[in-house]
Amino acid sequence: MFWSAPLSVESPTVVAIDARVAPEDCLTMAEVRHGVDALDRALVTLLAERQRYMHAAARIKPSRDVVHDDARIEDVVSKVLAAAGSAGLSADIAEPVWRTLVDRCIAHEFSVWDKTRV
Repeated sequence: MFWSAPLSVESPTVVAIDARVAPEDCLTMAEVRHGVDALDRALVTLLAERQRYMHAAARIKPSRDVVHDDARIEDVVSKVLAAAGSAGLSADIAEPVWRTLVDRCIAHEFSVWDKTRV
């Protein structure tokens, strides 16, 4: 199986996921591990683009006080949980993963904001 999608309009890079056996068709742990590794490589590419959006946010936000936004955090988690449900991803996985991701992205954004305002 191969899947790709353009990242952003400005970045014509494509996220490719290496050929792999579908999870329901795996017969060996080697097939499972190959599939997981392929997905991890694609996720890294997507997370790197998400990080670039954090750089843009740090550049755009007028003050350090607006870097952390509780309402936005809850909005992001709510949207992720809705998407997770329709995709078949357990909320028990999605919510803590995204809360950690958002927390680390905010910390990174603070760091970028500070470095660009010195």
